Amino acid sequence: MGKKIKVIGVMSGTSLDGIDIAYCEFSLTNQLWKYNIVYGSTFSYSEEWVKKLKTVSEGSAADFVRIDIELGKLIGNNVKMFIKNYGIEPELVASHGHTVFHEPNKGITTQIGNGASIAAITQMPVVCDFRSLDVALEGQGAPLVPFGDEVLFGNYGALLNLGGFANVSFKDNGERIAFDICAANIILNEFAQQKGFLYDLNGNLAREGKLSKELLDKLNSLKFYKQKPPKSLGKEWVASQIMPIISSFELSIEDVLHTYCEHIAMQIGKALSSRIKGEVLVTGGGAFNTYLMERIRNNAHEFHVPNDALVEYKEAMIFAFLGLLRFRNEINCLSSVTGATFNTSGGAIYNGKVNKVDLLSYS
Repeated sequence: MGKKIKVIGVMSGTSLDGIDIAYCEFSLTNQLWKYNIVYGSTFSYSEEWVKKLKTVSEGSAADFVRIDIELGKLIGNNVKMFIKNYGIEPELVASHGHTVFHEPNKGITTQIGNGASIAAITQMPVVCDFRSLDVALEGQGAPLVPFGDEVLFGNYGALLNLGGFANVSFKDNGERIAFDICAANIILNEFAQQKGFLYDLNGNLAREGKLSKELLDKLNSLKFYKQKPPKSLGKEWVASQIMPIISSFELSIEDVLHTYCEHIAMQIGKALSSRIKGEVLVTGGGAFNTYLMERIRNNAHEFHVPNDALVEYKEAMIFAFLGLLRFRNEINCLSSVTGATFNTSGGAIYNGKVNKVDLLSYS
């Protein structure tokens, strides 16, 4: 049994649920990595922070820099509180940050949550900015989780994540393939919030609605769904493609949610093609949406929803793993997934205080 390497992973998703923090242990034995999510917590965003993150792309350059640093400090303080609450001694922090811009076809991807600020507050080594190198190498910079899927969850036929966007990862002819399928919680949460809820608990609002066949057909006809991987989505696509279509219909929020759940389920059904053999592991906040999962099961494969810790904190755990690999200068991003020129070890490192433990020495 290899030594346990203790890493904190931090994730802020496009659905604005909050900052997910996972304390994970990794061990390497006979060149096989194993993981354990020991503790996990979600620090919800205040209304003020939700507003900041929704509008940061519309402000001045000075506002952008200020919010980047403020979010880094918020993450750093939350990590520090998390460490104190659980009485733990992690060796590394890996933070995905919060995506503000993602248009890889234009060579653009930006995640805020200043890594230097996190390192200064926690006084620990920090890995961040995971996507920029891949995009610079003409890749999509997303999804990044599939490398962790390959190493830690290779026994599943496919892995489906239901976060702000739904994405899938699977092996095809011996090669790991992954891509964004469609917008998911970023849409569902937006309309639930218009009814005064943070999200649609168990899909109860969607269940009350009725299907708009015309809206469903228009959504399903979007060009993105005909594109072949590698491909990824950002909130810019949602704003320019999804929202105008929905806004062109005079429907109740319940009908929009009902129809959009059907849209998600149909697109997932298409994505999980006959090439996928075996059980599909489902994680992400959408796995708790009972109505959505009913519709997905009606349209596709055999699914396994694991324990709550893995559902909620798999992405944070994977970024903890990717950060560990980056710190060891090992590959953590697959060109077969992103379309980049070659595989890379992506992420910027802020050392903070010199680490007491040499993570490179583990083998």
